Amino acid sequence: MSNDFLAEMTWRGLLHQTTSELLHGHLTNPGRLAYCGFDPTSDSLTVGNLLPITVLARWQHAGHRPLVLMGGATGLIGDPSGKSSERQLIGTEQVRHNIDCQRPIFARVLDFSGAHAATIVDNADWLLKLGFVEVLRDIGKHFSVNQMVARDSVASRLTEREQGISYTEFSYMILQAYDFLHLYRTTGCTVQLGGADQWGNICSGIDLIRRIAEEQAYGITNQLVTKSDGTKIGKSERGAIYLNADRTSPYRFHQYWLNASDADALKFLGWFTFLTRARIEEISHGHTSDPGARLAQKSLADEITTMVHGASEARRASVCANALFGGDIRELDERSAIEVAADLPGPRMNKAALEGEGKLVLEFLIDAGLAASKREAREFLESGAVQVNGERMAIESRVTGSSLLHGSFAFIRRGKRNWAVAEFTM
Repeated sequence: MSNDFLAEMTWRGLLHQTTSELLHGHLTNPGRLAYCGFDPTSDSLTVGNLLPITVLARWQHAGHRPLVLMGGATGLIGDPSGKSSERQLIGTEQVRHNIDCQRPIFARVLDFSGAHAATIVDNADWLLKLGFVEVLRDIGKHFSVNQMVARDSVASRLTEREQGISYTEFSYMILQAYDFLHLYRTTGCTVQLGGADQWGNICSGIDLIRRIAEEQAYGITNQLVTKSDGTKIGKSERGAIYLNADRTSPYRFHQYWLNASDADALKFLGWFTFLTRARIEEISHGHTSDPGARLAQKSLADEITTMVHGASEARRASVCANALFGGDIRELDERSAIEVAADLPGPRMNKAALEGEGKLVLEFLIDAGLAASKREAREFLESGAVQVNGERMAIESRVTGSSLLHGSFAFIRRGKRNWAVAEFTM
C-alpha cells in the first residue's frame, strides 16, 4: 500500500511534482496525514475545486488520512497565486458563512468515519490568535525577501505597474507556511497537497518546519485543472459551474461534462472519477470505435454528477439529456422541465399572448433565435424540421395554452440539436 497513491496519481496523469525522493519511503507506513487548503471566498466551491477534493479521497483510499483546511483566516487576505490583480477583501461574517456552506460538499466525496477518517479544520482557530510582532519575530525571520519576490505568484505581479501586489497578499505565503508548521505540531501532518501553482507556498512550509521543528515534511502537487486547449475548467457561457445545487442545477452540472471535447472527456475520466484503469481503457476503446455515441462524455457526466449530487439526481439529469437529444421532451416531469428551460434560450412571455387562436410557431422560431427571418422559418417548417413539445409543426401550426407542457413551456426543436423554449407565466 506504501506507494499506491503516487502510482495511481501517475497513471491518471495527475502527478506534477514531489518535493523529495524520501517521500516514497515515508509513505511505506499507512495512516500518514496530508492536508489541502480551500479558499472560502465564495459560498460554493466550483468544479475547479473538485480535483483537490478527489485527490484527498485518493489519498484516503491509499490507506492514509486526509485533512481539509478551511481558510477562515487566510480567506480574509486571499492567495495571490494565479491572480493578476488584487483580490477584493471580504468580511469575517461572509467568510464564516462561506465556510458553513462549503463544509457539506466534502462529505460527498470524503469518508469522515473509520480508521482513516477525514478531518476538517479552520486556520482561523490559530492564525487569528497570533500577534503581529510575534509573527515578524518568530516566523518572518525565517523568510528571505529575495526568495519571496522570485516566486511566480509575486514576480508576475511586480511587473504590473498598475496592479502590483500589496503587502497583505505578499505576506500570504508566510501564513500558509505557518499553517503547515501548526498542523505538523498539533496533528502530525507531514504532507501538503495542492495544485502546481502552490509549489512555492508548499516549499515555504516545508522549509519552515525544517528550520523551526528540525523535521522533514513533504509536498505533492497535481496538474492544474485545464482543458486541452489550455483554458481553465469550470466556466461556461452562463458563468462558473458550482458544486452546490442551488448555484448550478444537477442538470446543468451534468450538461457541462456532457459537452466536454473528446480529448477532455477521456482525460477527465482519469482525473475526476474513481473508475478503475481497466474501465477507463474500456470506455476509451468504445469511444474511439464510435465517437458519435459519446460514450466518454456520457460516462464522465454520469459518474461526476453521481459523486457530487447523488445517483437519483444523476439519473434525472441523464433523462433530461436524453429527452433533448434523442428522446421525447414530453417525458420530463415539471421539475426537470423547469431546469431544462432555465438552460435554454428563448422568450419569456405572458400567457395572454396565447389567447384566442394562439401564436404561430413561425413567429416563435424568430423570437427564439432559431430562424433569422420569416422566409427561413417557413423553409424549416416546410421541410418538417420543427417540433414543439415533441409534435412536428407545419406552416400554419400554432402554440396554444392547451399545448403547453406542464401549463408553462413550449420546447421548440429545430433539426436534431437546436433547442429553445418559450416559457409562459400568468
